[in-house]
Amino acid sequence: MPELPEVETVRRGLAPAFEGYRLTHVETRRGGLRVPFPRDFAKRLTGQRVKTLRRRAKYLLADLDGGETLVIHLGMSGRMAVYAEGGRRKLGAYVYDAAPDGAGTGKHDHVVFETDAPARIVFTDPRRFGLMTLTPTDTLETDPLFEGLGVEPLSNHFHADYLAAALKGKKTPIKSALLDQRVIAGLGNIYVVEALFRAHISPKRLAGKVRAAEIPLLADAIKAVLTEAIAAGGSTLRDHRTPDGTLGYFQHHFRVYDREGEPCPDGNGTIKRIVQAGRSTFYCPKCQK
Repeated sequence: MPELPEVETVRRGLAPAFEGYRLTHVETRRGGLRVPFPRDFAKRLTGQRVKTLRRRAKYLLADLDGGETLVIHLGMSGRMAVYAEGGRRKLGAYVYDAAPDGAGTGKHDHVVFETDAPARIVFTDPRRFGLMTLTPTDTLETDPLFEGLGVEPLSNHFHADYLAAALKGKKTPIKSALLDQRVIAGLGNIYVVEALFRAHISPKRLAGKVRAAEIPLLADAIKAVLTEAIAAGGSTLRDHRTPDGTLGYFQHHFRVYDREGEPCPDGNGTIKRIVQAGRSTFYCPKCQK
C-alpha cells in the first residue's frame, strides 16, 4: 500500500493539472470502489474549482470552492495518471503526455476527471481497494476517516519532545508504536523499518524502553528518510507510479528493507527478516539493539 512519500509524490504530480482548475467533466465507471460513491458524486464535482490539493496522512484532499472536499485514498493498487489534452505539455515542473487512445476507458479505469488546464486525470485501481468520497471541508477533521489521526511527521508539530511523550510507558514494540496512525499519521512499514535502522534501534524493543538520548535520533531519522523518499519519487515495489508515468526509485536506496541475508551497510552483521503483526520487518541484529 502506498505510504506517505508515495502519496505526497502523487499530490505533487497531480497539483499542476488539478489545483486552481475547474473540473469541467467528471465520470464514474462503476458505483464505487471499496465503498460506494456518495449520492450524485460526479454531478456534485462537475463545475467545481479545486482551491487547494493537500495531503493528510495517506489521503489526498482536494478542497473545492463549493465547500466540500474530495477525499481520495489510493488503496493498494490505485494510480492517478495525468494526460495533457491537445498534445504533450509542461505544467509546472512536470511534462505530461497526451492521452493515448482509450485512456480512461480501460477495464480498471474507474473515475475520469477533466479540468480546464486542460488535462484528463484517470483513476485506475485493479483491486478496487481505493476510496473516493466527499465531505464538508469545515468538518473534515471530525470526519471518521480523520478524527484521532496523529501529527504529520514532516510538520513542525513532530519533534523529539512529542515523540518522547507519545512513547512513554508503551509496552508495544517500537515498530508497532510508530505504525499507530494515532501517534504519527501516514508513517508506514517500509519507512519505519528504515528509520529504526538509521537510529540503530531494534524493532523488537518496547517503545517505552527507548532511551531519552535515542529519541532525537529517531525523530530525525523519521524526517530524513521520508524527505529523501519524497525527493526520489517514493518507492515502486509493484504499482506506484507518479502522475506523469515515471517510477519512484527510493527502493534502490533501501538500507535494510527487503534485503534479508545481505551484509549490513553499517557494520559486520547480516540483515535479518522477522514478522511483526503480520508485516515483514528487516533489521541488523548487531547494529540495532
